[in-house]
Amino acid sequence: MAVITVKEDMIIMTVTAVPKSSRDSIVGIYGETVKVAITAPPVDGKANAHICKFLAGEFKTAKSNVSIVKGETSKHKTVEIRNYRVIPDILKALVNDNDKS
Repeated sequence: MAVITVKEDMIIMTVTAVPKSSRDSIVGIYGETVKVAITAPPVDGKANAHICKFLAGEFKTAKSNVSIVKGETSKHKTVEIRNYRVIPDILKALVNDNDKS
């Protein structure tokens, strides 16, 4: 699977989560995934919820439009983002010119 796949009004991307980081950020490309650092610990689903909230803010969409579709208990996840309004600058190079940006 590609790092980022765009389908109509949806983005599917593979993510490597780095919990308990000093700040929330999209670090960049890490192998075949997008590396996302978050401050939340990997306990009781807090990291997953925080990833969804953080990515919703980055893509300017509601939290309910971001879901983890694969890898809830792993640091390697597949995330689905629907009805996004922007693509963060750090990820724009991965999206083809023909796709929504």
